[in-house]
Amino acid sequence: MKQVFLGFLLTFSFFASAQKNAKEILFTVDSKPYYTDEFTRVYNKNLDLVKDESQKDLNQYLELFVGYKLKVTKANKLNLQDNPQYQTELKSYRTQLSKNYTTDSKVTKELVNEGYERSKKEINASHILILADENASPQDTLTAYNKVEAIRKRLLNGEDFDKLAQELSEDPSAKENKGNLGYFSSFRMVYAFESAAYKTQVGKISNPIRTKFGYHLIKVNDIRNNRGEIAVAHIMVVNPKDGEDKEVAKTKIEDIYKKLQQGENFEELAKQFSDDKSSASKGGVLNRFGSGQLSSNEFEDGAFALTKENPVSSPFQSKFGWHIVKLIDKFPIKTLEESKVELENKVSKDDRSRLITNSLTTKLRKKYAIKRDNKVYGNAVKAVTNDFYEGKWEVPTDLKNTNSKLFSIQKKDITGTDFLNYIKLQQKSGEATKPVDKLVDKLYIKFVDEQLNQYYTDNLENDFPEFASVMEEYRDGLLLFDLMEKEIWQRSKTDTLGLKSFYETQKSKHVWKTRAKAVIISSTKMDVVKSALDMLKKNATSQEIKDKLNTKEVVNVMTSENTYEEGADALPANTKMEVGISDITKKGDYYFVTKIETIIPAANKTFDECKGKIINDYQQYLEQNWVNELKKEFTVKVNQDVFERVKNQIKK
Repeated sequence: MKQVFLGFLLTFSFFASAQKNAKEILFTVDSKPYYTDEFTRVYNKNLDLVKDESQKDLNQYLELFVGYKLKVTKANKLNLQDNPQYQTELKSYRTQLSKNYTTDSKVTKELVNEGYERSKKEINASHILILADENASPQDTLTAYNKVEAIRKRLLNGEDFDKLAQELSEDPSAKENKGNLGYFSSFRMVYAFESAAYKTQVGKISNPIRTKFGYHLIKVNDIRNNRGEIAVAHIMVVNPKDGEDKEVAKTKIEDIYKKLQQGENFEELAKQFSDDKSSASKGGVLNRFGSGQLSSNEFEDGAFALTKENPVSSPFQSKFGWHIVKLIDKFPIKTLEESKVELENKVSKDDRSRLITNSLTTKLRKKYAIKRDNKVYGNAVKAVTNDFYEGKWEVPTDLKNTNSKLFSIQKKDITGTDFLNYIKLQQKSGEATKPVDKLVDKLYIKFVDEQLNQYYTDNLENDFPEFASVMEEYRDGLLLFDLMEKEIWQRSKTDTLGLKSFYETQKSKHVWKTRAKAVIISSTKMDVVKSALDMLKKNATSQEIKDKLNTKEVVNVMTSENTYEEGADALPANTKMEVGISDITKKGDYYFVTKIETIIPAANKTFDECKGKIINDYQQYLEQNWVNELKKEFTVKVNQDVFERVKNQIKK
């Protein structure tokens, strides 16, 4: 809920940073000014986003904008900004936002382009893994490397890759899959592994490849073009629950398939019988997708196997249920421009990000000249002992020789003691470089790099005014969420008496139309519907009608039983809301006959039947009353002359 709320709020107020140099004050809240530039930018930004036409009215929009500022003022007055949870969340948002400023755009672009070019192909590869931890000692690393080299020599001498993978690979899955990883494209494997796979020819075996898991030998079995994306429609019958008759679902999907073979309309059958309610109303149409985007390989493979010549699948089963899939269209992979944002996001979460970080660090070393005090550094080196390798080393209690400045980043001093505290924390990293002085040299480089990056990140507001503006909006947004949660949302859920009292005033807005408990019978054959009509008149059940008119080979009739509200799409057109059996009607290729068993008169919905809508309306009611109270608590003064000029400028 908070993500959705902040997403809307930041859209609303992304440009709402106070303009200290604005020429005119639009309004004040307890003497705090808010300027015309801010209001104009917010309004123009949201003009095409708001659905309520009244919110496009400038007078109405000013009311909303003032209300927003009143709520933020109230949150600050209540000191919600001091809440530890708020501060933690704000820090988290800042970390996320800062990623846009702590990357090297040139390196990012190169990695995006590389990832895109690789995405044009899908590789089927097998591997043999010899485990070696990232922080393994040089001796253990060498042992793993020698082991994998020995295996590679056996492979180059003609031994079978699958057999050696089963026998020698330390990837547990290799016992079952013989090391085969299936098809993958860019961003599916760790970067070093991916790069080696894409650089190895089909049928060839790579040199040993080091990743965080260990050493790999990769054999590329096949390379195929990326299948792109596909648009399909489907009819689904869900798998039965445990204990239910599994043949029922299978029989139903087979009956539907028979009707398709008889020439009946796919979209109409999907609307009537598909259990995927999110797509049924659209004739079974799904959003287009590519390889690996769905959670069912069976469905993806079944869909991509379709062609223009054979556009409809026979029934097949996935872990979700039975499907019949119809091809709508196939699309080639997206262009680089279309994929850019998605690829940038993947790069930031991938091993590739280390390359970007290293590039930025190189620039920061040039931006912030570091001059080390070698005397303080020497004292720090002397303080570290071999106990480090056993995780037992402690920072000395006497720090007079290391408390001095080790180096500075602009006005920030970092002491030798800061470095020693960092070294203590690194004992958990498994760092095994020897002897100790070499270890400290290595850790010093990492320490300086981390300090440079941290200083740069901590001071983004000073270097990038737009970053400072967006962070200000995050601060207000989080405060406002906490305030709304306290004043409106929780109250609307827990104030049972108030909620039910509000419901009593809103009854007339929440009513059921006349409803009917009915049986609907459909067929593409007039004579079949006539037979069904005769049977209905003799009080035959739906099952009896299906048993009589359907055969093992042909599904002539389908039935639906439910309670329908007057005007519901599922009811045949012009159905009279009265007990009895209708005449035969036709829509498209289908003939319908409806038997209404019971009529439920129009009535007010009970509280439970419309509780969700009542809660939503109650929240809006509470919020409006609350804003009115805030206007009494704080003094709002609008400069009407300035506002009129703003309106004229916007209308132009």
